[in-house]
Amino acid sequence: MARFPGVDYLLIDSLLSEQEKMVRQTARQFVDEQVVPIIKDHFREGTFPKHLIPEMGRMGFFGANLTGYGCAEMSNVEYGLLMQEIERGDSGLRSFVSVQGALVMYPLLTYGSEEQKSKWLPKLQSGEAIGCFGLTEPMFGSNPAGMLTRAVKDGDSWILNGEKTWITNGSVADVAIVWARTEDGIRGFVVEAGTPGFSTSVLHGKLSMRASVTSSLAFTDCRVPGSAMLPGAKGLKAPLSCLSQARFGIGWGVIGAAMDCYETARQYTVTRKQFDDKPIAAHQLVQLKLADMITEITKAQLLAIHCGRLKDEGKLDPAHISMLKRNNVAIALDVARASRDLLGGNGIMEEYPLMRHLCNLETVKTYEGTDHIHALVIGERVTGVPAYK
Repeated sequence: MARFPGVDYLLIDSLLSEQEKMVRQTARQFVDEQVVPIIKDHFREGTFPKHLIPEMGRMGFFGANLTGYGCAEMSNVEYGLLMQEIERGDSGLRSFVSVQGALVMYPLLTYGSEEQKSKWLPKLQSGEAIGCFGLTEPMFGSNPAGMLTRAVKDGDSWILNGEKTWITNGSVADVAIVWARTEDGIRGFVVEAGTPGFSTSVLHGKLSMRASVTSSLAFTDCRVPGSAMLPGAKGLKAPLSCLSQARFGIGWGVIGAAMDCYETARQYTVTRKQFDDKPIAAHQLVQLKLADMITEITKAQLLAIHCGRLKDEGKLDPAHISMLKRNNVAIALDVARASRDLLGGNGIMEEYPLMRHLCNLETVKTYEGTDHIHALVIGERVTGVPAYK
């Protein structure tokens, strides 16, 4: 099987340490050997390759940039390169890893009690347990402050009522981090699968992210102990801080999807012959598309590396991440569309990864902050004026 050669027009590797390149190569080999051969079948059938979970845990993919409890303690650039390679395999697989680490392990580590950390983090890191993140609701996606899910104190317990939707891993999770409105503001709760009053349902009919489990969560007089509350998470800033962690990974991950599309198109155009028995890569319009693609991928790589360095220095804030996520998803979509165009009719065949990436990226553009919402975050940063309402 052919190994992915990488995409490096501007000597990007000169910006990386040997350790960073080793992390990337390890993940690249995993994707080449264990993801690429099977992912089109899972996408077609709408199934998640759950047999990969233990191996990803063993390799340290879950919570890779977190500290303690068995985590790999990677730098944020190393973590970004990991996300890049996993999404080169498939956005659904990267989404699984992102949710496990950034949206479940991160809030437990940052806001949880020692009891909560000790119980869940080792299991989540190893893949023995699966987690999900319950924030989005049927009526409130871009405006999480409007959430209707409520948690009411009842003696030493909390009673949860409400619904969450578009939840990655929801129906296969062993534990959910659930956000609810209380008299004391928005708080987070650790809710175990099987708790009476807590039910899940799978969302069917997706034409995107098909190799990913997407669910709804329902809470009907769901009673959890007082110890289920995340003690350090108070207000909307807590769940938004988790989303920042995940969005950072998305900004890196989509580069992998773009790289896969570009390299597929490049290889195709230098071997596909048309008109006077010339490869179509010899035509000016084809070279224009390839030049545009490699330029945008290179710019995305530079933006991601700079954001990763800033994050490692503690200088990256949510407005920076909005630019990273918004720009890189947009260029990845453009690259996927241009690549599909270069392959003509073959571009829609599952033999090639282009339509799968293209369909997936349409979802990635929308979730964890739409293109428009991130534009408003950037707009507020440069004007000082919020324009969300």
